Amino acid sequence: MRAVTIVDGRLEVRDRPDPDTGAGELLVQVRAAGLNAADLLQRQGLYPPPPGSPADIPGLELAGEVVGTGRDVTRFSPGVRVMAVVGGGAQAELALVHERHALPVPDGLAWDEAGGFPEAFTTAHDALFTQCGLAMGERVCVHGAAGGVGTAAVQLATAAGCRVTATVRRPELRDAVAGLGAHDVIDPDGFERRGPFDVVLELVGAPNLAADLRSLATGGRITVIGVGAGAGAELDLLTLMARRARIHGSTLRARSLEDKAVAARAIESHVLPLLASGAVRVPVVASFELDECEAAYERFAAGAKLGKVVLRAGREASPAAGR
Repeated sequence: MRAVTIVDGRLEVRDRPDPDTGAGELLVQVRAAGLNAADLLQRQGLYPPPPGSPADIPGLELAGEVVGTGRDVTRFSPGVRVMAVVGGGAQAELALVHERHALPVPDGLAWDEAGGFPEAFTTAHDALFTQCGLAMGERVCVHGAAGGVGTAAVQLATAAGCRVTATVRRPELRDAVAGLGAHDVIDPDGFERRGPFDVVLELVGAPNLAADLRSLATGGRITVIGVGAGAGAELDLLTLMARRARIHGSTLRARSLEDKAVAARAIESHVLPLLASGAVRVPVVASFELDECEAAYERFAAGAKLGKVVLRAGREASPAAGR
């Protein structure tokens, strides 16, 4: 197979051995793989994949067709369209997915959208509902709302009947974020004046944290899932105590097989019906072929985008490829 490969901090598309399926695994012919901030960090040597994932093939999410199955696979068969969060290796023509992490791709959903769905929507849903216990009618602030996770979070909170305030640094992107359901789309500076909020989804990092805390309602929750603007912050613990507030932190990539399976089933139950009906969607700002991986990473790193950047792979694989 051909795969994006990290070589001394550079990206090259190289020929690599086809992966062999193990127990419970699917061999997937990748059609599309979304880019994420973790891919840029892995390229820089700052975010190694978990054990069992390729060390030098990036990619946390994919969509494609099952072309082979390992022993003990019971649900998915060759030819079925699936999408999934993986520990790494998604940016290749073939990839392994544990069956318990796979999601069926709704009929009619384009490959680019399917490839950009799993990581963004799983992260957003887990942070808002599992970690923070978001409830109908609550007030939510989503920072960095124009990115992949941000656009997912805006839509999911809106679908849950919440009032959503979204912060977006680039003025030209605000109308598009409002079109996803946000009630208020504002510049991040002074956002706390729009509170109080029951939940704050922090995708930017440390510079926002003090204001996040001040903006909370009593019993409010902050969940931190992005630190691109910095990881070190000072907190006023008196404010934390007075608000009876909670601060959560979360990552998805290094979780156990069981924890990822639980997250996948939550997405299948609560989010896939919304995706299938068109109630939520996956904005894709740009798609690139596998050989254009450097350009794709440059587009992602440039920012000023609404939604996902996606890599496409197109190898024709035989069902006999799974062993």
